[in-house]
Amino acid sequence: MLPWSAELAGRLDHHVVDSALLRGNPLGDPHERPLLVYTPPGYDDEPDRRYPALYVLLGYTGHVAMWLNRAPFRQPFPELADAVFTRADVPPAIVVYVDAWTSLGGSQYLDSPGTGPYHSYLRDEIVPWVDEHYRTIPDRDHRAITGKSSGGYGAMVSAMLAPDVFGALATHAGDALFDVGVRRSFPELARRLRNMYDGSYDKFLADFRGRPAGTKEGDLELLEIYAYAAAYSADEDGTVRLPFDDTGAVVPEVWRRWQALDPVVMAGEPRNAEALRSMRAIWVDAGDRDEYFLDFGAVAFHRAVRAAGVPDERVHFELFDAGHGAIEYRYPLALAWLAHRLS
Repeated sequence: MLPWSAELAGRLDHHVVDSALLRGNPLGDPHERPLLVYTPPGYDDEPDRRYPALYVLLGYTGHVAMWLNRAPFRQPFPELADAVFTRADVPPAIVVYVDAWTSLGGSQYLDSPGTGPYHSYLRDEIVPWVDEHYRTIPDRDHRAITGKSSGGYGAMVSAMLAPDVFGALATHAGDALFDVGVRRSFPELARRLRNMYDGSYDKFLADFRGRPAGTKEGDLELLEIYAYAAAYSADEDGTVRLPFDDTGAVVPEVWRRWQALDPVVMAGEPRNAEALRSMRAIWVDAGDRDEYFLDFGAVAFHRAVRAAGVPDERVHFELFDAGHGAIEYRYPLALAWLAHRLS
């Protein structure tokens, strides 16, 4: 009963997947990961019917249990998604909520010697597991990936890196256009690191892990950039290379590694442009007051998608009146749109 709970018309199953790929990962994070799988109304009544699958990725600091959090006057996304599939005008689909959390707050859904093989975990373990245990239509033309913020980043790059697995994507305020959204933060981070930790990330991490998170100013901002560096610019031995020096200036050779993983830059590479052209549907949106300027990232990625030659009829682009947070009401719009295009 709202506001405490709501009955689902479909079913939300809770699983734990034992990942061989995440065993022994560099951060020592769990290799057994929770996985939520939603089946739409009627799934149990039609045992011969198969369904498209929509994979949902969380933003930075997100882990899969947070999908069940209930904010005041809001419903959690699984309930909003369930409402989508109770509508007669929306084709049914399976929705998969993926966990790729790390003790740094996130993995960016990439393979990295600094965090672990999270792209491969998604592509080679989670997708086959779902296809084995549920009645999916097990091909890329009936499989989409979607997410917000870092989850939107994961949707963009996963579709480009694995177009044989995913045939459609949706990104809500996804991390993109790093020169605008990320680079501007470096001087302030360098100053905090100098003034509070003698310029040492080792000192920051030791302090952060020894007390409740968020009890000092700048905790999450410092951790976030380090997590991104662990995903984008870790050496083969796991050494994390920061993209700025002690003056806040960019370190060019490291920044080039970051830029190479910017979805806007990636979309311009021939192989990735071909992957985007193969997508059956691409949804791009963001709030026009996004605090991290990811509305500009959305604009730039949309332009890159068009430059890659994706026909306009396969693309939905929109800037809407909002900031970065509390935009979960946008996710069901993309789910319904993708479900139509995958059916």
